[in-house]
Amino acid sequence: MSATDDIDDSAAPLIEHLAELRTRLIHSVIAFIIGMVICFTVWNPIFNFLTNPLCSAMAERGQEDCGLILIKLQEGFFVAISISLLGGLVLGFPYISYQLWRFVAPGLYKNEKGAFLPFLIASPVMFFIGASFAFYVVTPLAFDFFLGFQQGSLTGDGSEPVANGVAGIAFQGSAQEYLSLTIKFIVAFGLCFQLPVLLTLMGKAGLVSAEGLGNVRKYAVVAILVLAALVTPPDVITQVILFVVVYGLYEISIQLVKRVEKTREAKLRAEGYYDDEDDLMAEFDDDEGELK
Repeated sequence: MSATDDIDDSAAPLIEHLAELRTRLIHSVIAFIIGMVICFTVWNPIFNFLTNPLCSAMAERGQEDCGLILIKLQEGFFVAISISLLGGLVLGFPYISYQLWRFVAPGLYKNEKGAFLPFLIASPVMFFIGASFAFYVVTPLAFDFFLGFQQGSLTGDGSEPVANGVAGIAFQGSAQEYLSLTIKFIVAFGLCFQLPVLLTLMGKAGLVSAEGLGNVRKYAVVAILVLAALVTPPDVITQVILFVVVYGLYEISIQLVKRVEKTREAKLRAEGYYDDEDDLMAEFDDDEGELK
């Protein structure tokens, strides 16, 4: 067999993998586009749903009109596009995850498939939990905090005049800016809730250990504080909430990694690849006694 034949044989699997990857990517893009088109046709109800935290916070302050304005002529169109992009990703994510699994699964052993599949399922579940926590808990608190900086007659029922020489401050928000802020909250908390999934998967692969995560806890606290300052607005309330939640997830991740390590240790011990240190020391003492 010539060297050319060897090169052709080694290149064939690579070409097959690239063709398979192209097929999975095409299917994923089609699913995303379909989800995007569906959400574009119903972007108004979706936008109304996303404005519920703002409208509720304003209603509690006696402001019944929570309408947002369009600063630019094309802003309404880009609001619809932004909602469509987010909705397309949400609707298409299950199918995109399935395509990822179809691409990765053939290269895994049976036990590796059983280990990887739960994480693939847990990832969207944790993202949904984080997004729901941001939408139903964090955003109402944040919006109520921001609305507290209004003053003048517009903060009441509108019947009281503004004092002489005092300008009223009322919220007249941009639809695109509000949507951008809300999506930022949702995506930030959704990604932060991936921390247990990521660290547990790394622990499963042996890349991190519970002891190592515990030893770098003080550095993790600093990193979480920086993360909270970057992904949230300059609002102490939301930053503290994000820090507490992410740090709690970090501690949960340590416990999950410990559980993974105990499971791996029990499996190795059952297969005879792992000996307790006490057994090794006992054998060493027996050998030393025989030599004496």
